[in-house]
Amino acid sequence: MTASLAAPLLIGLIATALAFDFLNGLHDAANSIATIVSTRVLRPSFAVFWAAFFNFIAFLVFGLTVAQTVGKGIVQPDIVTAGVIFAALCGAIVWDVVTWLLGIPSSSSHALIGGLVGAGVARSGFEAVVWSGFLKTSAAIVVSPLLGFVLALSLVAAVSWIFVRSTPLAVDNLFRTLQFGSAALYSLGHGGNDAQKTMGVISVLLYSQGYMPNGFQVPLWVVLSCQAAMAFGTLFGGWRIVHTMGSKITRLTPMRGFCAETAGASTLFFATWLGVPVSTTHTITGAIVGVGAARRTAAVRWNVAQSIVVAWVLTLPAAALIAAAVYLAIGVFV
Repeated sequence: MTASLAAPLLIGLIATALAFDFLNGLHDAANSIATIVSTRVLRPSFAVFWAAFFNFIAFLVFGLTVAQTVGKGIVQPDIVTAGVIFAALCGAIVWDVVTWLLGIPSSSSHALIGGLVGAGVARSGFEAVVWSGFLKTSAAIVVSPLLGFVLALSLVAAVSWIFVRSTPLAVDNLFRTLQFGSAALYSLGHGGNDAQKTMGVISVLLYSQGYMPNGFQVPLWVVLSCQAAMAFGTLFGGWRIVHTMGSKITRLTPMRGFCAETAGASTLFFATWLGVPVSTTHTITGAIVGVGAARRTAAVRWNVAQSIVVAWVLTLPAAALIAAAVYLAIGVFV
């Protein structure tokens, strides 16, 4: 264990982690509301309140398995210092800001994981990495959008068969109502998986400073503050990315929006139950591509999807490199 930090520095690091959580909500608001906004079921101003509410109450639905994975299953808790946490958060925040400015829906989750790994390796070498947890998380990078794609494709096929004799107007009106539920479920999944990552970071910081003599745990005040920070960030939206997710990939109808959100929510619920931190961004992207491909492959703007995949591949190593550079700079200048 390291010597305990002075209270102002510890508070500053916790505030930085909560700022990342706020940015996560801002950056990933599009995941929760892009489909319901693009189908004109809800106006953007109402949609963000709808998403933020379910983001916040997610802790009442899910356990804290993802927070446990991030806190002690990515890098060894005993090598964590204030510098490691600061560098990890810098790597994630810088990458989030860059991709947000470019309107690219990259993954805040992958950025945080990459930041932790980069800072941990810069401090203690590759033995700092908990390979079982890191490889499980890396596998989920590939599996979660594919699962979202397959579930969405299957849902569109099933719904189209069930309502084959219904009029388009009747189907449209029904799924405009059902989209309220699917958007709420997706926001629950988003809040349940993503907010827990910051909980894990703050908790391992407290653990490294000797505030958990009985072993690693996630305090209730950490849970509430992280959920609130993410919900508050969601209120500010992320309109550049909403436009990309909601209209640039493929044209959505209420029925297809419902299928995309339900498929994405199912994937997030399953991952959170397993304790695996996944990308909510790429999960819903895979689902949106799935509903587009169900119509016909030409309905998907594959050049937009390709740019998202590029960001998907680059996020983890880019955030890791930024975090490692920040950690090494701290060693030189501090």
